[in-house]
Amino acid sequence: MPGNRSKSEKLDASKQLRRDPYEVLGVSRNSTDQEIKSAYRKMALKYHPDKNANDPEAADMFKEVTFSYNILSDADKRRQYDTAGFEAVESDNQELELDLSSLGAVNTMFAALFSKLGVPIKTTVSATVLEEALNGAANIRPLSLGQPLSRKVEKQCAHFYSVTISEEEAKAGFVCRVQSSDKSKFKLLYFDQEESGGLSLALQEDCVKTGKVTSAGMYFLCFPVYRLDQTINSVTAAKDPDTAFFKKLDGFQPCEITELKAGTHVFAIYGDNFFKSASYTIEALCAEPFVEEKESLRDVETQILSKRVELSKFETEYKEVLAQFTEMTSRYAQEMQEIDELLKQRNEIHASYTAAPPMKRSSSRSRNKGSSKEVRDDGQERERKHSSRDRSKKKKWFNIHLKVDKRKPC
Repeated sequence: MPGNRSKSEKLDASKQLRRDPYEVLGVSRNSTDQEIKSAYRKMALKYHPDKNANDPEAADMFKEVTFSYNILSDADKRRQYDTAGFEAVESDNQELELDLSSLGAVNTMFAALFSKLGVPIKTTVSATVLEEALNGAANIRPLSLGQPLSRKVEKQCAHFYSVTISEEEAKAGFVCRVQSSDKSKFKLLYFDQEESGGLSLALQEDCVKTGKVTSAGMYFLCFPVYRLDQTINSVTAAKDPDTAFFKKLDGFQPCEITELKAGTHVFAIYGDNFFKSASYTIEALCAEPFVEEKESLRDVETQILSKRVELSKFETEYKEVLAQFTEMTSRYAQEMQEIDELLKQRNEIHASYTAAPPMKRSSSRSRNKGSSKEVRDDGQERERKHSSRDRSKKKKWFNIHLKVDKRKPC
C-alpha cells in the first residue's frame, strides 16, 4: 500500500496533469485576444457553479477554464507560456474573478472587508445575467443619442439598453459613458448579437474613481483606442512601489473593437456593489461634434505609448544607479565609522604624553567637598555680619529722642 504523498508531490502531480490552455479553451495558438475572450465566456457560462451545483466535474472544469484564461488573457504570461510552458508562469499568483452572486452572505462580507482594506478583488458578471442575455430573455430598453438617463440597478443585476446609429454616425464615431455621483461600483458591458437571437458578452469595462465620481466609458472612434487595466498593477504596488511605477503602463492595452457598424447595438450596466444597489447615469453620444477631442485623445495616447517605451529603458538605468547609490551609502557609513575610530585612537595617544601620575577620582572628590564646605561656611559668616549691621541701624520706638523747645510755655 503506498504511503501518503506530501503536499509538494501532490502539487507536482497536478502540474503534470495540466492541459494546454489553448486546448482547454478550444482556440489555436494564433488566436486573437477577442477570440480567446469569447471562448472563455462561453465555456465559463457552460460550467459555472450556479448551473452545476452538484457536479464536481463541472466545478473542476470551471477552475481549469478560468486558470487557462488567466494565462492567455495576459500578454506577458501568454508569451512566457509559449516560450517555456507552465514552468515560466507563476500559477500560485493567478488572480481569480469572483461571481458575487454565487457567494454566501458571510463570504461576501469578507470580500467587502478585504476590498475596503485595499486588497484588489476582481469580480465577474453573474452567470444568471449572462445566461438571460444568451437566451434572449433580457429586458432591453431603447436609449436615444444625446439624452442622459439616470437609474438604479440592483446588486449583481443588469439594465440593458439598445442604441441605434446610422451610417454617418458610425463613421463619425460613437461613445457610451456611464458615471455614478455616489461612487457606486458597476460594469459597463457591450454585447454581440448572436445568430440565434441571443446576446454574448463582447466587451467589459470596470468603473474607476475619477475625482468625486466613478465612471466607465467605451469609445468607438474608428482608430485604435486604448484602455488602462489598473488591477494588473494593484498587487505589485502594495509590495514594491518602485516596481509598481515602472509597471504602471503595462495595463495600457488597445481595445478589441475600434468601431461600430450602422444598426442597433446593446449595452448594459451591471451593479457591482457588494450589498446595495448602484446609482448611475448613462449617456450615448455621436462623436461628430467632438473633432478636437478625438485628435487630442489620439495625440495623448500616442505620447503614453512612447512613455511606456521610455519607462522600460529608464527602469534599467534607474536600477543601475540605485545599486550604485546603495553601495555608496554603505561605504559612506563604513568610512565615517573608521575615521571616528582613528581620531579617537589619536586623541588617546596624545593624552599619553605626560609625566604626571593619573589623578585619582577619590582625592579630587574629597577636595571638591572640602572647598565647597569652606565656601558654604564663608557665606554663612557673611550673612550673620550683614544681619547684625542691619539690626543696629534700626531704631526702636521707645528710644526715639523728643526735642522740646523750652522757650515756649506749655
